[in-house]
Amino acid sequence: MSIASPLQARVTAIGSYVPDRILSNADLQGMVDTNDEWIVQRTGIRERRIAAANEFTSHLCIAAVQNMLTRYPTSLNDVDLVIVATHTPDLPSTPVACQIQAHFGIPETGAYDLNATCSGFAYALHTASGLVAAGVHRKVLVVGGDSLSKITDYTDRSTCILFGDGAGAVMVEREEENPAFLAHHLGSDGTGGKHVYRTGLASELNGNPLAGEGKLVQNGREVYKYAVTTVPQGIEKLLAKGRLPHTAIDWFIPHSANLRIIESICEKSGIPFEKALYSLEYYGNTSAASIPLALDLGLQEGKVKAGDTLLLFGFGGGLTHAGLIMRWG
Repeated sequence: MSIASPLQARVTAIGSYVPDRILSNADLQGMVDTNDEWIVQRTGIRERRIAAANEFTSHLCIAAVQNMLTRYPTSLNDVDLVIVATHTPDLPSTPVACQIQAHFGIPETGAYDLNATCSGFAYALHTASGLVAAGVHRKVLVVGGDSLSKITDYTDRSTCILFGDGAGAVMVEREEENPAFLAHHLGSDGTGGKHVYRTGLASELNGNPLAGEGKLVQNGREVYKYAVTTVPQGIEKLLAKGRLPHTAIDWFIPHSANLRIIESICEKSGIPFEKALYSLEYYGNTSAASIPLALDLGLQEGKVKAGDTLLLFGFGGGLTHAGLIMRWG
């Protein structure tokens, strides 16, 4: 089966970072009414990493970029755009992307943050690959990072067992001889925004009163229903756009929200669960960081190899979802 014409862009480097502090299921047992068996059975999560009191999303993202620079022969001097996917910026009005530009002294680059919550990294990668393929930019630094511990209510058993902190970074560059981005798909359902949110200036959303006082609020049942219905449909659309069979996918890298969600998505989409890569077991749900963390773990474990075809798919607050198929290496 032939494939559609790929976008003339490629991921050329990757880096990741998680904080040192570990919050285990046993630790949570001393904080709320829960236990290791209950958490693992329902989520697949055993540990999550927690940022220090003086460590914020910009620090996580900068560390992920630095990790990339130590592992790949790439430079930031010719980066002409920085996109950071996050919904937990250090400050409301100073983008994390600008803090990255300042830290590394990138001489001439645009910089902005993108908020599509847990779909953020896929949205940012979609944006970067399109801009590079169009010739608008030649080298884009894409970072996904979140400090969810800063907005988690540690008295709420339903949410505090899920979330952790981390960041991942990739470089997207122009590639004409061996382009890698094969298909993209984006979607949203704003009527479901009331199911995952964090309060801000407004006290209601689409006429629905909000609670939480700045902490994450989630209706897990509704998010589950959205993910296990929407993601398999999105996967079918992606494969059709790329004119690819299911068997062409070497690795499926979904947002690491909950292992039971991933299992259901695999069952409904026909992708073997053994092909799924996830970062939630020891990092928890890290929102925009979960997909690059899972990809990097797959690389470090020797699973993902040059030439492999990857299907990335994010889903989360908004409600939003985004997927793409790309070749690695």
